[in-house]
Amino acid sequence: MKIHKIEAGTFYCDGGAVFGVVPKRVWQKRYPCNDDNFCKMAMRCLLIDTGKRLVLIDTGAGTKHLEQLKYYNISDLVDFETELAALGYCCADITDVVQTHLHFDHCGGGTYFTDKEKTEIRPTFPNATFWVGKKQWDNYLHPNVREADSYFYENMLPLMELQRIRLIDSDYTLCPEINLRLFDGHSRGQIVPYIKFGNVSLVFCGDVIPLAANIPVAWVSAFDCCPLTSMNDKIRLLEEAAKQQQILVFEHDAYVECCKVGEVNGRIKALEMLKIEELKFIINN
Repeated sequence: MKIHKIEAGTFYCDGGAVFGVVPKRVWQKRYPCNDDNFCKMAMRCLLIDTGKRLVLIDTGAGTKHLEQLKYYNISDLVDFETELAALGYCCADITDVVQTHLHFDHCGGGTYFTDKEKTEIRPTFPNATFWVGKKQWDNYLHPNVREADSYFYENMLPLMELQRIRLIDSDYTLCPEINLRLFDGHSRGQIVPYIKFGNVSLVFCGDVIPLAANIPVAWVSAFDCCPLTSMNDKIRLLEEAAKQQQILVFEHDAYVECCKVGEVNGRIKALEMLKIEELKFIINN
């Protein structure tokens, strides 16, 4: 099995939004910001080649809504065809796209406009099945007032019209190497992929834990719709990760790609920061 990262772009987000009620005096010691209090955020996708399936986790923001999203200063966007070609693949090779949830920075790259007039939309990965949590899909169709601006028709509904979306309403085994588990809090029905890689398990945290700096239980984003649920589901994820020595992969951390966690003085903390390309050297050790 092979695992690759694809850095789909970056954006900037207000530090107060990223860390919620945690004071800047505290969080700025763990995550930098610019003079405007904005933090650099990655849009890190994961590509998994099992030998039988080629699975992409999330697709970044894409290019369709850059004018509407200019507040976030989105930059460094990639062309998936080019990125995949550098790894020996093409967009048509992708068999499955796992959408952790449907906010713009996670699913926008799954479709694109074919013309400048924006009259036709096509899937970026023409042969892929897109996996989405059913509660998240319902949320996308009928968003609450806090999330409405994060959802765009053009990102997902064309894929449903093409019958390319599969909805899951409970934990689901996509293939022997990948299990899709559901979490709530930040948004309803988020998918967290658990990936068996050699003798270790990788946990693609999505927005359950967007940054390594968000590991402390109370450090939840102001974007989270149900903060207490976020904390409880974070505890569930972290306790298992510490007990089973799983490796957390961060989607939005511009500085830390992944880490191991463990209990220190009664609290779960990051113990070892890693890069995704280093993972092949630690399996079977």
